[in-house]
Amino acid sequence: MKNTKYLILGITFLLSFCLALYVTMQVFRTNPFMASTTKEQKGLPEKIQDGDIIFQTSESPQCEAVRIATNSKFSHCGIIYEINGNLFVFEAVQPVKLTPLDDWIMHGRDKNYVVKRVKNAAKILTPNTLQKMKDYSQQFDGKEYDAFFEWTDTRIYCSELVWKIYKNGANIELSKLQHLKDFNLTDERVKKVLKERYGNDIPLEEKVVSPSNLVDSDLLVTVIDTY
Repeated sequence: MKNTKYLILGITFLLSFCLALYVTMQVFRTNPFMASTTKEQKGLPEKIQDGDIIFQTSESPQCEAVRIATNSKFSHCGIIYEINGNLFVFEAVQPVKLTPLDDWIMHGRDKNYVVKRVKNAAKILTPNTLQKMKDYSQQFDGKEYDAFFEWTDTRIYCSELVWKIYKNGANIELSKLQHLKDFNLTDERVKKVLKERYGNDIPLEEKVVSPSNLVDSDLLVTVIDTY
C-alpha cells in the first residue's frame, strides 16, 4: 500500500510539474517581454537601466542616407528593456523584435554606441510606467519594418518605435515631429534611396522622427558614449 501511495504521489507531482512548465512556456510565447534569455550578458556596463535609449551607426545604403539627410552619425536606435534580469534592445528591424543587448552592440559600426536616459528617470520611469511601456510595446512585436517612413502603426521604423512607446507608455514626447521635406534631400545618395522607395511621388509632408531628433532631445542625458 505504501508503495502504491508513493507511486500516486510521484505521478501527481510529475503531472503538476509538466503542467506548470507548459503554462510557463505558453506565457513566454505569447508575451516575449516576460521571457528570459539563456545568453549571458558578459561585460555589459552596470550604468545601463531599464528604459534607456541606445543609438548606433548601422551599415547599409539606407542608413547612410539617413545619416546624410539628418546630418548625424546615428542611423539606428532602440529601447533597452530589462527582462528577468537580462538586457534586451527592442528595435524596429525586419521584423520588430527583442535583441539581446550584446548582440545589438555587435551589429553597430566598430561596436560603438551611445546610451541616453530621460532626465529624472528615477522619478519618471517608475516600475508601473516601465511596465506600461512594455505592455504598449507588445503590439509592435513581430511587425514589419517600415522602409517608407509612414506615420502609421501598420509598419514601423526605429525612431518612430521609440518615440511612440515613450509617448503612449510614459506620456513623454521626446522631440517635436518633423516633415520629410525638413531634412537634407539634395545629396545624390539620399536622392537614390528616395527614388528607389517612392519613385517620383515623394511624400514631403509626411510626419517623421529621426534618430538624430531623439539623440539631440533636451529631455535626455548621456549615460554612455563609446565613440
